[in-house]
Parts: sequence; C-alpha cells; structure tokens
Amino acid sequence: MSIAENIALVRANIEAACREAGRLPEEITLVGASKMNDAAACREAVAAGIDVLGENRVQEMTAKLAEHAYDGVPLHFIGHLQRNKVKQVVGKAALIQSVGSLELLEEIEKTAAARQLCQDILLEINIGQEAAKSGFAPSQAEAAAQRALACGHVRVRGVMTIPPADAEREENMRYFQEVRALYVDINAKLFHNELKCLSMGMSGDYMDAIRCGATMVRVGTAIFGARHYNI
Repeated sequence: MSIAENIALVRANIEAACREAGRLPEEITLVGASKMNDAAACREAVAAGIDVLGENRVQEMTAKLAEHAYDGVPLHFIGHLQRNKVKQVVGKAALIQSVGSLELLEEIEKTAAARQLCQDILLEINIGQEAAKSGFAPSQAEAAAQRALACGHVRVRGVMTIPPADAEREENMRYFQEVRALYVDINAKLFHNELKCLSMGMSGDYMDAIRCGATMVRVGTAIFGARHYNI
C-alpha cells in the first residue's frame, strides 16, 4: 500500500475509535513519525493530508529541513532530545514533544530567550517509571509544569507519554488513563483548562489511546511501513 493509502486507513481507524468514544475525528491530530524515511516520503505524506510530521533524530531533522521535506505542515520533534542539540531544534520545530527533565527545560528556555522567541513544548511523562527512559515521573509532573510556567520563553501545550514497550493491552490502557487523569488535573490546576494536547499512542495502540482521551497520535510504521535498522 502507498503512504496515501496507509494514511487513509489510519484516518478510518481514528474515526472508528472516535465513534466508540463519543468523540469527533476532528479532535485528533495525526502526526506522521517519519524517522528513517526520506524527504520524498515526507512530501508524499504531506500531499496525502498528514496533519504534522514528527522527527526523532536531530541530525535527520536538520538534513530533511534542508531538503524542504516538511514544507506545508508543522514539524514536531518527538524523540529524546539531548541538551547539547537544543540549539538545532528550538525555533525549527513548532512543538518539542519530549521535554522530560528540568535541565532540558532550562536549556530550551535559555536558547529561546537568546533567539527572542517562545518555544511550544509538551511535558513528557515517564508513566512506567522506567529507569532507561527519559520523562518526568507522575509525581513530578505538577512541579515541572509550575517551573515551565515561570519560564518566559517556553509555552506548555500539554503532555506526552510512551508506555513501556512490553506492556500488555490492559496495562497499556491503564497507563493511558493515568496520564489522561494527570493531564486533566494539571490543566485544571495550573492552566485554566487551556491545554489542548494529550499526545499518546503510536502505530500499535493509537486507537486505544484515542479511546482513553488522546488528542494527538504519533504514527510511523502504519503510515510509512516497517523501518529497517542497520545492525
């Protein structure tokens, strides 16, 4: 199947999940996770009506920006971001979805201030509290949001999460529900219910994420096909 056909199928699945949850498909932003796919594939996704393209790797993002791969849609950075690469992303990505430490938050604030711009971000929640994964523990999320609110050049738009890869479906659903509850709580307490972005769900579980309240899903393999990693 072509990228356009895959996007159409994902859209149909989004509509089905929304019907089950009593929601509107228009509530869901579809991010095409284009890691390891070339500029031509990105352009094909744009032509097929993808809402957003998301990159995981700074070097790949920079190369494809030079090729105008993302022209026509917003670009999000959705992967782990190292502090020493923040300068390459701030002001280039419309949204940095993976802000999972105070140190990274401060570096983004510093860079955005130097460039006299405001960088939109999501706070990444390490819902499974995995030692090898970045992100704020659920108990740290409110304090992180408060710190972000004190920044003059960063704007929180919501939260993002990636449940443990080995979680069973029932456990995965519970993780999604926990993050949604956390999002709703922080939104009410600190943001006057103005946050709109709950980014959770990928190729294997985006329908369940929508059933649990996601407003943004990050879909790679189901749109672009299987990735082939060099071993």
